[in-house]
This record gives sequence, C-alpha cells and structure tokens, in this order.
Amino acid sequence: MTLLCEGRVAIVTGAARGVGREHALLLAKHGAKVVVNDLGAAVDGTGADTHPAQEVAEEIKAMGGEAIVNGDDVGNFDGAKNMVDQAINTFGQLDILVNNAGILRDRMLVNMTEEEWDSVVHVHLKGTFAPTRHAASYWRAMSKQKDGPVYGRVINTSSTSGIYGNVGQTNYGAAKAGIAAFTVIAARELGRLGVTVNAISPSAYTRMTDYLREYTEEEIEERAPRWVSPTVVWLASEEAGDISGRVIQAGAGMVAVCEGWRRGAEVEAMEDPVALGPKIREMCGQARKNSGMDGFELD
Repeated sequence: MTLLCEGRVAIVTGAARGVGREHALLLAKHGAKVVVNDLGAAVDGTGADTHPAQEVAEEIKAMGGEAIVNGDDVGNFDGAKNMVDQAINTFGQLDILVNNAGILRDRMLVNMTEEEWDSVVHVHLKGTFAPTRHAASYWRAMSKQKDGPVYGRVINTSSTSGIYGNVGQTNYGAAKAGIAAFTVIAARELGRLGVTVNAISPSAYTRMTDYLREYTEEEIEERAPRWVSPTVVWLASEEAGDISGRVIQAGAGMVAVCEGWRRGAEVEAMEDPVALGPKIREMCGQARKNSGMDGFELD
C-alpha cells in the first residue's frame, strides 16, 4: 500500500471519537505520527475526560504507529500554542493540522442564549483560528530556514449547516460558514509558504448527528465516519499541493467539491430606493435559489 503521509506529523483535534478518530487512525495507517487532541467533553462541550483520546493513541501504537495525547482547549489561544509546540517538541516537526473539534448547542434563534452562541463559536471558529495561527507561524519560520516551501497542510471542518443552512443552528451554522471563509482567505495568505488550506464538510453518523432522526442500519453504514477520512488523508499528503482554498463534502456515499458565493445579476446604482426595489426583486428572481441541506436548489 502506498503510504501518503509517511514521515509526516499530524495534529487532529477532537480526535477521540467519531470523524476525528477515523482521521487519526487513517493518517497513522498512512505513516503519519499523530497528536490525538481531545478534551473528552460531551456533545454540548461540558465535562472533560482524556481516556477516549488515550484509547485512540493506544490503538495507533498497537498498529505500529506513533501517537501522543493532548488535552488542550483548541479555542484557548495559549492552549492551541501548547498543542502545536507539543507536536514539534515530541516529533521534531509539524506537517498537518486537522481542525475537527466541535460541539453542539442547538436552539432556535429567539431562544438562544449568549452562552450557547459563545461556546459554539469558541470551539468551532476560534478553535480553527488558534491552532492554525500557531501552525502558520511555525511554517513561516521553517520556510525562512529552508528558504523554500514547507508542504504544510491544514484541513478544516465546515458543515452543510454552514454552507447550505439549517434551522435551529444559527450559532453552529455561522461558525461553520465562517470556517469556510477562513479556509479561502487563509489559503491565499499561506500559499506562498507552500501551505495548503482546505475544508471538508462531513456527512457522517456520529453522536453529534444521532439525535437528528432515526437512521436505518443501511444509512448508518453509508454514513460511517470512515468514509470521510480518505479525503482528509489525501488532502494532507504532499500529492495535494495544487489543491487549496476548497470545501469538499465527503460521506454518505459521495465526495463533492462545493462552490461558494458568486456575483449574479446586476444593475447600475440608483439613488432612489423606490426605483431600485423592483430591480432588486427582478434580480432575485433571476438568481439561483439558495440550496437546501442536500446542496441542491430549494424548490
């Protein structure tokens, strides 16, 4: 078997369960040394238990790989730096950062509390920014030492809730949409260093989606987290150096490249809002409708 990530060092956040666990295991299977980051919190972000992360690390070691556990809060700026430093100090380098950690605090907007908003944005959006910022600083320093590209890889985690929109998840969806935008911009900033930045939108059955509805056994298998991870591992490899700034939906029987906002119909600027209004209505009628959660236009 070709090892796509042999000799590379990866951090996977939220790696104790679900999709993150599968990322860590498959990266290790393809030769990466892995930092298994996880607080071990419940789905809503409460509590802490590093035992699940330790189990993943032990599983990697049992297959002949190398792994360590990190329990830092990814949304804490200093904690994120500690995680990056731990990878470098333990394994001598850092090549791959998979920002996967997440929680849910679903609530309709009219009932959402400030804490429910802040906690979700903290883990998802700041928890993507903080590790990436410290990894980018390391890669910039390395590129200066090498006087050349470093082949760093960042794979973020967006969601259909963010790129398509889902009722009851203004906090989660806004954070995930922010991650998609962060991905595009960071890719443009870090490309000169040899660093690519992409995002995945996983379609998977995990403890974070279990509550949504009843799933058949066939659906559970089709949405098994392991179907998401091959995309992550390929993006993490040196082979994917020409792919950056993309959001790729993976899981539930498919892999698809998502397409972002684009400017549609337009008219010349007008001073009179009364005259402008009908023009805006006409343009909205000409534009493609927003998509539903399946990624296709709403009827």
